[in-house]
Amino acid sequence: MTDPHQAPPQSPPLRAAIVPVTPLQQNCSIVWCTATMKAAVVDPGGDLPRIHDAIAKTGVTVEKILLTHGHIDHAGGAKALSDALGVPVEGPQEEDRFWLARLDEDGQAYGIPAQVLEPTRWLSEGDRVTIGDLTLDVYETPGHTRGHVIFHHAPSRFALVGDVLFQGSIGRSDLPGGDHDQLIRSIVDKLWPLGNETAFIPGHGQPSTFGHERQSNAFVADRVLARGQGW
Repeated sequence: MTDPHQAPPQSPPLRAAIVPVTPLQQNCSIVWCTATMKAAVVDPGGDLPRIHDAIAKTGVTVEKILLTHGHIDHAGGAKALSDALGVPVEGPQEEDRFWLARLDEDGQAYGIPAQVLEPTRWLSEGDRVTIGDLTLDVYETPGHTRGHVIFHHAPSRFALVGDVLFQGSIGRSDLPGGDHDQLIRSIVDKLWPLGNETAFIPGHGQPSTFGHERQSNAFVADRVLARGQGW
């Protein structure tokens, strides 16, 4: 029997749902404020009917689109979704203008419908983005692309890291603008200080925590970097 005087459990301030999209199985995310049910769609790479269905099922009102970087599987559907919902696009950092300007070309190459995009707002280190009553901090994390950013909600110990870090791996750095050493520095200097307990949604694969990756990741675990193998 429940205690009638006991307060009901509090809902977490932030919730997120992953919607895998495109043949590359990119983790598009719907992130929302539970107090207002206002949401952001993060990295809508394609498969817009699937994204629209997920929005309807969560019952949220999308107020913006956030982009971690400009690669086709993350940004290919952003313009069409922005137009359909009548919402702005924020991010990435302006160094990724190169990728956003060739989305239609890359879309043809990958078989992903895409439109060239000019974000409503470019983002830089120290900026903040809002989702309902939530405020997320923006960090520049180059290495996968020059203009890659991540989003961090400190009260929830939660981050959206795009293609910087994965469960057990890291982002590729062999595409134009990629830099392996810079990618490692982004992980060590920007992600690790956010705390081992911070959970993250990567651009592909399963969620994890920074602490788990510091223990087990074959590229950036503490013991690997201590041997100099990750640099």
